[in-house]
Formats: sequence, C-alpha cells, structure tokens
Amino acid sequence: MLLRNGEDGEWEGLWVPEMDLSQAEADGLLAMEKHEEGRQVWHYPTPGSSIAIPLASVDGRESFLLDMYRGRIALERGSHQNRARKVVILARLDFGGAPHRNPDGEEIGSPHLHLYRQGYGDKWAYPLPSDHFPKPSDAMQLLQDFMRYCNVTKRPVIQQGIFA
Repeated sequence: MLLRNGEDGEWEGLWVPEMDLSQAEADGLLAMEKHEEGRQVWHYPTPGSSIAIPLASVDGRESFLLDMYRGRIALERGSHQNRARKVVILARLDFGGAPHRNPDGEEIGSPHLHLYRQGYGDKWAYPLPSDHFPKPSDAMQLLQDFMRYCNVTKRPVIQQGIFA
C-alpha cells in the first residue's frame, strides 16, 4: 500500500505489503456499515496535504480509514480512499488527474473508481458510476457520495476551507 497520492496521480511513500483478501471478504468489508470513531471536526485537506479519518464497524470489530488527498498544484486533483485493516484499499476515487491504465491495457478516464479485486488489490479502475456520483465536478459532493458508496453512515464533520 502506498500512503500518499503524488502530483502525477500515483500513490507514493512508505510501502506496506497488502493483505490478500477473498473477493467476498473485501466486498463484505466495503458494504459494512462504518461510523466515525470520534467527534472531531476535520478540515478538508489544503493543497498538497492529506488526512486519514478513523472509522469503525458498528460492532467495533473492524477498523477502517477514510483518506483524503488534495493536489499540490492542480487544486481540482485529488483522491478519496477507504481502507480496511489499515492496509487494504477497498475503494479509491481519483479525480482531476490523468487517465488510469488497467493491467489489461484498457485506459479509464478521470474521474474513476478503483475497487479491490482479489489478486490485484486496487490496480483496476472503473468509470465512475453516474447513479452513485451524479455531480463529479463538485469536490465536496463527490466526498459525500463516496462516503455513501462506502457505507459510512455516521459521517465525520468535514469543514471546507477557502481552497476547497
């Protein structure tokens, strides 16, 4: 797993080996209801920064992270990511950046959604489903839609800054 999204749209930083989950287990974790663990007010990342918000399952047995990253130069570029068990990327939404090339060579435009795929981790991207993401040009709405897609039902309070 790579921890921070670089300016080129690729994740960079500390490399942590990814757990290989079955597809059914990953799908179950993505569908699982998630709650923010604390009552903190979060600030949407400023250009070039990121945040990781702790989430948990309703019964507290599973922990998740909701990551947000903003581009340093291209302010419309960023990513929202949902991780399980600290290292498994279940879903990542990349927006405002370059297209993604899947392992089979297919190019997927931006914005696009990466979903966990057994044996590949988050290497596959898919076109953004318009029924779940009707306003992809609105970053804050995109975040709300992403949290809904990842079943974050008790959502963190995220304040939009001047550069959001």
